[in-house]
Amino acid sequence: MVNTETIADAHRQLQQGLVDEARRLGFAAIGFAPAEDNPLQAERLTQWLDAGHHGTMDWMESRKDVRQGPQSMWPQAASVIALGMSYAPAHDPLALANAPDRARVSVYAQGRDYHDTVKKGLKALARWLVAQARILGLSEPQLKVFVDTAPVMEKPLGQAAGLGWQGKHTNLVSRDHGSWLFLGAIYCTVPFVPDDAHDDRCGSCTACQAACPTDAFPRAYQLDARRCISYLTIEHKGPIPEEFRKAMGNRIYGCDDCLAVCPWNKFADADARNRAFLPRAELVAPALADLLALDDTAFRSLFSGSPVKRIGRSRFVRNCLIAAGNSGDAALAAQVQTLCADDDAVVAEAASWALAQLAPLAPLPPFTPPEENAG
Repeated sequence: MVNTETIADAHRQLQQGLVDEARRLGFAAIGFAPAEDNPLQAERLTQWLDAGHHGTMDWMESRKDVRQGPQSMWPQAASVIALGMSYAPAHDPLALANAPDRARVSVYAQGRDYHDTVKKGLKALARWLVAQARILGLSEPQLKVFVDTAPVMEKPLGQAAGLGWQGKHTNLVSRDHGSWLFLGAIYCTVPFVPDDAHDDRCGSCTACQAACPTDAFPRAYQLDARRCISYLTIEHKGPIPEEFRKAMGNRIYGCDDCLAVCPWNKFADADARNRAFLPRAELVAPALADLLALDDTAFRSLFSGSPVKRIGRSRFVRNCLIAAGNSGDAALAAQVQTLCADDDAVVAEAASWALAQLAPLAPLPPFTPPEENAG
């Protein structure tokens, strides 16, 4: 006869061991939630998609049925292990706001690609879980690991597991780590004891809403991605809509404004940051002139192992050209003019716009495309 008390005790040991092992592997936060679908969250997602707030992120809509929760993806799941790695910055993310000759790269992208680092940690923790369950005499658990590349709603799961709450800027906020957590999840067949869901601590604060340079929040807790600089500089493939170009300033990859002004960040300890996310010196305050000079080979070399690499050279240079147009730096005009003949039409259009912004500051002779110089 199976001794249920012995099994329950083994599960408790396994759960506590998981917490300790997660810390050892570099996770700053861990919690447990039941693997239940969330009908309310699913309805809010449907409304958000119906409003078109996802822009061109068709992958959000293509598997929205699976995004209802763990059971919709994997009916065998009994528990969710929600985890977070800290990337809390030691410097002010807004420090370059008044340095137009410099480019602003979002804090999360200044170190190693979090997809690789978090997934590596999740897989190591999953292996430990399987091995430890065997040692404790439990049946072998089945599990699946996720980090940002599957139809998993990590932020609501993080709130359900007690890691924090989904703030008015729609990202997870932690009392211990502020707005600076990379999230991952493990679905498993072990019935762990769930933690209490975290309550909302935003109160009457509207700092993140007021800080957004493009008014991307139609209301608190709702983001219109089509107006968000992170979306525009990373996900959006075509020309940047002109109405947002001035507001972009010198932000060339992502935007930290709504996260950086969150008052809960004062409790975030940069020492808790996973060392993989320490910023690379060349990405903390890169010169726009250097970035505008990148060809495809140089781009791939500079951003090897970085999440920036995924957008490709053309989209990246497009962003840099918008920043150049906003810089007021006449010294950039010659570089910008050269890019008016770029093979990529989106880059060439951005260069033409930037040149028009800089031309009054640095009059240049008419640009002649290289093919017209033949002979």
